[in-house]
Amino acid sequence: MIETKNLSFIYREEDMESGEIKEEKVLKDINIEIEKGSFTAILGHNGSGKSTLAKHFNAILLPSGGKVYVKGMDTADENNIFNIRQSAGMVFQNPDNQMVAALVEDEVAFAPENLGVEPKEIRRRVDECLEIVNMTKYAQSSPSKLSGGQKQRVAIASVLAMNPEILILDEPTAMLDPKGRSEVIKTIKMLNEEKDITVVLITHYMDEAAQADRTVVIDDGEIVLDGTPKEVFKNVEKLKSLGLDVPQVTELAYELRKMGIEISDDVLTVDECFDEIIRILGETKR
Repeated sequence: MIETKNLSFIYREEDMESGEIKEEKVLKDINIEIEKGSFTAILGHNGSGKSTLAKHFNAILLPSGGKVYVKGMDTADENNIFNIRQSAGMVFQNPDNQMVAALVEDEVAFAPENLGVEPKEIRRRVDECLEIVNMTKYAQSSPSKLSGGQKQRVAIASVLAMNPEILILDEPTAMLDPKGRSEVIKTIKMLNEEKDITVVLITHYMDEAAQADRTVVIDDGEIVLDGTPKEVFKNVEKLKSLGLDVPQVTELAYELRKMGIEISDDVLTVDECFDEIIRILGETKR
């Protein structure tokens, strides 16, 4: 669904005093393929390049070097931009920046109206998308009256109304409380598992990345780790050296191993940790 070939990107900024153009290479020869129906989490600390990479996936940014293809379409070809942005919808960190309408249902209808979709089909999409994100009862509400998690779910519904095959989310839970984060991640997982929407989640929360099929870690504009969450998070020392944490139970297992307790190095969930401790206790009794 998405492929990059030696993707590089350079930010250019003019110094207001000297007039000198300063350049910073933010992405460095990124090569990645994202398969249809997958759920990929991209991790990295602030300034690592993860959000810059996400903005290449629906042609908000264009490569300084290399290529990006969305469903085989070259993002650098301006004739492809409309189709790319229909195929790959993007949800940003602050839902308020995406809200344009006075009512929730009008917000969801906004994009298909601008695409020239027939009124009957717009009505169907609005009803369906609000139901998908469990926001039907708020259809006549003002977005300004919603909680952060509810606003983000409306933002997701607004993107879904365009019938995208790919959903790109750039730190969608960064401004939310734990309840709001949980609501949004639950919605994202449902869309991936039940609607077969390809999901790319940009995040700095380890517990969110642990729920993906694949976790990619970016540092200083380069991919440094790429694999399943279990494969990636077992690299505890590497992740810490990059300024990243690991899920709490993974941290616990890591500390237990340092104490000489032979617990598995790919523990990600509380249940897995519990099972490992029971196994170890059983072996100790024998």
